[in-house]
Amino acid sequence: MDSELFELMPKGGIHRIKEIKDEYVDPAMLEKVSLSYVKKNMVMPLKVKEGHLLVALAGPRGIFTVSEIERLTGFPVKPVFAGEKQILDAINRFYDRLSGSAQEVMDGMSGESIQSITNEWEEPKDLLDLADEAPIIRLLNSLLFRAVKDRASDIHIEPYEKEVEVRYRIDGVLKDVYIRVSVIPTSYGERIVLRILDRKSDIIGLDMLGLTPTQVKALEGLLTRSSGIILATGPTGSGKTTTLYSAINSINSTVRNIITVEDPVEYQLKGIGQVHVNPKIGLTFAHGLRSILRQDPDVIMIGEIRDSETAEIAIQASLTGHLVLSTLHTNDTASAITRLVDMGIEPFLVASSLSGVLAQRLIRVLCPACKKPYEPTTEETRLFKTKPSMLYSAAGCEKCFSTGYYGRRGIFEFLVPGQEMRPMILKNQDGDTLKRHAVSKGMRTMMEDGLEKAAEGITSLEEVLRVTRDEE
Repeated sequence: MDSELFELMPKGGIHRIKEIKDEYVDPAMLEKVSLSYVKKNMVMPLKVKEGHLLVALAGPRGIFTVSEIERLTGFPVKPVFAGEKQILDAINRFYDRLSGSAQEVMDGMSGESIQSITNEWEEPKDLLDLADEAPIIRLLNSLLFRAVKDRASDIHIEPYEKEVEVRYRIDGVLKDVYIRVSVIPTSYGERIVLRILDRKSDIIGLDMLGLTPTQVKALEGLLTRSSGIILATGPTGSGKTTTLYSAINSINSTVRNIITVEDPVEYQLKGIGQVHVNPKIGLTFAHGLRSILRQDPDVIMIGEIRDSETAEIAIQASLTGHLVLSTLHTNDTASAITRLVDMGIEPFLVASSLSGVLAQRLIRVLCPACKKPYEPTTEETRLFKTKPSMLYSAAGCEKCFSTGYYGRRGIFEFLVPGQEMRPMILKNQDGDTLKRHAVSKGMRTMMEDGLEKAAEGITSLEEVLRVTRDEE
């Protein structure tokens, strides 16, 4: 009963509660305070008792929100304390119910309400604050809310003649959300893909990317240099940008002037100058790079080397006292060297400027709640240098949406050109020859790195082969 909470309230002071139960919350109060407001201020409206609205606060600083909540709800506020995790869980749980499911919204659409979607807003609005507006807004609200809750990185909206299909990309794999839901008869429209970026998420450390301790130490050594170029390579969606952010964040300090040129600026980093390219006004990677070189930078991050002009400026910058970090779309480390030469960079410039190349992919991590151990077969053990005593397979449970995986981690190969390789680069040796030489000197390939993670129970052998089979 809700009386349980109020009986615990002291006559004076502020009480702390360990859990925000369903019976403590009045949905009518939630409708008066927006989702964005409660998340920003970490507060949770509860119920009205004896003329006062109880509000859960995460800490003393929340007291400053009391007057605003009183204005929004029309009730005097009586605060209680709760843990930040308890408040965030309650916000996600109760506001999700408040918005209604996407299917409920679509079922409630009428001809008149659909007509209202053509109305244009006079000014930009936060969609998550518009749950009571037109049904299409509530539909989009529900889709966005669930996407963030389910850790989706992208939302795919695909129209057909009389239907729309919605899919989320979770842990790198597309998952059906509402299959071919009938909305309105319409002509074929444009496919829409929305990228979800959580700008409030923390930049993870180099040791959390999935790099081995040896790789982390080698990369940290390159990052302490005052010049040279470090490249992260791989296809779209392989985590290259995350790696670069982790790298520059690890060396960010007041004694270094760090400037980036990106498309887009995905995360805001304090103390770092970040430039968003805009080709419409002529601000390309190459032009932006030329401009920031006049700002006396120590470290430069270029979102991507896309053309020979950008490659040439990046190489020259690395040779003239700047540490340069960037990405290339190549399959492995050695291919990055040949790609630069193919772009028109002289081999001697590549050999003298390139400090290191980090190739990577993202593999799904087995759900710790449901992964199943099994003894590997003879055929499976042949893939490993050292026979693993146990491997793990994906099972599936409620926590991982029955996929068997929860989250992702990188697998890497890290090439640091040594004195023996530089003459090979000067002779314009092909990528396969360069890679064989690097492996002979101890470089671990991405497949080997993935197999090691499978042997450790981090991922499944099936997942490693899915991601790396074409790269070997």
